[in-house]
Amino acid sequence: MKHLLLVSLALCSVSHVFGQEKNDSIPQGFVFTDEITIPVTSVKDQNKSGTCWCFSGTSFFENEIRKAGGDSLDLSEMFTVRYCYLDKADRYVRMYGAANFGPGGSILDVPYVWRRYGAVPEEVYSGLNYGEDKHVHGELDGILKAYVDVIVSKPDKKISTAWRKGFEAVLDTYLGQVPETFTYKGKQYTPQSYAASLGIDPDNYIALTSFTHHPFYEDFIFEVPDNWLWASYTNLPLDELKAVVDNALAKGHTVAWAADVSEGGFKWTDGVAILPKGKDEKDMEGTELSRWVHLSDKDRQNERFDFKGPVEEIAVTQELRQKYFDSQETTDDHGMEIVGTAHDQNGNRYYKVKNSWDTNQKYDGYLYVSEPFFLAKTLNVLVNKKAVPAAIAKKIGIK
Repeated sequence: MKHLLLVSLALCSVSHVFGQEKNDSIPQGFVFTDEITIPVTSVKDQNKSGTCWCFSGTSFFENEIRKAGGDSLDLSEMFTVRYCYLDKADRYVRMYGAANFGPGGSILDVPYVWRRYGAVPEEVYSGLNYGEDKHVHGELDGILKAYVDVIVSKPDKKISTAWRKGFEAVLDTYLGQVPETFTYKGKQYTPQSYAASLGIDPDNYIALTSFTHHPFYEDFIFEVPDNWLWASYTNLPLDELKAVVDNALAKGHTVAWAADVSEGGFKWTDGVAILPKGKDEKDMEGTELSRWVHLSDKDRQNERFDFKGPVEEIAVTQELRQKYFDSQETTDDHGMEIVGTAHDQNGNRYYKVKNSWDTNQKYDGYLYVSEPFFLAKTLNVLVNKKAVPAAIAKKIGIK
């Protein structure tokens, strides 16, 4: 008995060791390996403000300056936000209130302001003039919307000549007055001359999208509320949109990216965004099927997105992408910046994305977006025209 007990204990010990080695060899969660990583400026924090479009667009231009051999800069987002608010208010009033007015914007708003009004460094205009260390815009947004709504209601039967000065005064109070001139690193600038010194020509950039309700290789006004400029985007087939992004990254250019982040597969804290394939009842048997059919729709969705590592994802087609957009399952939520590529432990491909929600998450302000998620949930991108492959550039008239 004693001999048998010793043998049994020995076998248990061996079994435990081998089992432990086997478990240790299985990667837990996602294991990402970066492939392309473009050097970029630091991650910022938009905090409690609806200004992601400006943070992503400003970061994109900061990194285009780096790419061209310039300094690593920290440029003011709130300078751009302020001028967009002014021009939104003008349009809202001229449209009798029948236009979008809010904190949101598009990837073309930053080049619009740079072209029209210029740019300034963050240290010249932080936009924090109301007792906060970070951007908190709830009060400001509410006041500005209430203000323009009173103006378009015309309580005095006409619009006065004072309304815009009053609107500017609110912006000055919260964000600060914009300096006509400023000194930076020993040189004096205006916002226009400073923007000109950065070497960025907004006309060298193109906004691209991919939808079938407009012809490919033509421009159309993108139909989302935050496109308050009614700006035009060039329409490409989905495979060519992806080819442009991949080519840009391969050439060392980042990509400004507008996307839907309302999906359950967008897990910011975990630093990953994927589009898991739902379970198919035809493939289920016995107790699994019995359990599945008794779940509520909400519980089924929760289970679909309760992933701990790589799972099979939806195969995204041009038609599926269009369906998501037409049904408004894909919505215009958030602006970020694609800065590289990576793969997981199973060889699945991802885009590495810089966000503007601070650094207090798994990858210090970055996340990994799967290729299916990108294909399905991209609204549009902004890229340097030099990054567009020659064959595609020819189709859309880029010389």
